[in-house]
Amino acid sequence: MALSSMPAMAADTGMPAGETQRPVADALVARHLDSLKYRYEVDEDGDYKLTFEVDDKRSQLAYVLSATEKFGNLQVREIWSPAYRATGQQFPVDVANRLLEDSQSSKLGAWVKQGDMAVFVVKIAADASAGELDDALDFVLRSADQMEASLTQGKDEF
Repeated sequence: MALSSMPAMAADTGMPAGETQRPVADALVARHLDSLKYRYEVDEDGDYKLTFEVDDKRSQLAYVLSATEKFGNLQVREIWSPAYRATGQQFPVDVANRLLEDSQSSKLGAWVKQGDMAVFVVKIAADASAGELDDALDFVLRSADQMEASLTQGKDEF
C-alpha cells in the first residue's frame, strides 16, 4: 500500500495554567508509525490520522487511537476506519444487516456505529509491535475500503 503525502505533526501538550490539557499522543504509536515510514498527523484528541492509497486508485482514512482501554490483564488499542455515512442517524436495514453479517465473518475486528457513520474497528494489544500494528492497519483499511466501495457504488468519501 502506498501512502498519500501528509505532513507529520507532533502533539502539542503545553497548556497555560487553568486550561484543560489536550490529550497526549502515545509516543509508542509514533515510534511504530515512524519505523514503518508512514506519514500521519495527530488530531485534537491525540489520535494518529493516516490516509492511504489503496487498490484501484482509491484512498482510505484510518485512525490509531492513543487512548487505550483495560479489562483485567488486557490492555487494548483501537485502530479504525470509516466506510459509510447514513443520510440520517439510522442505517437502512439492508446496510445494518450487511455490516452485521460482515462482522461475523471477519478474521479481525467488527463494524460499529458512531453517530451516522459505520466504522470498522480492530482492537490490538496496547503494546503491540510495529509489525502487528501494520497488519491491523492493513486489515482495517482493506475491510473499510471494500465495504465503502460496495455500499456506495464505488464512491470514495473516506
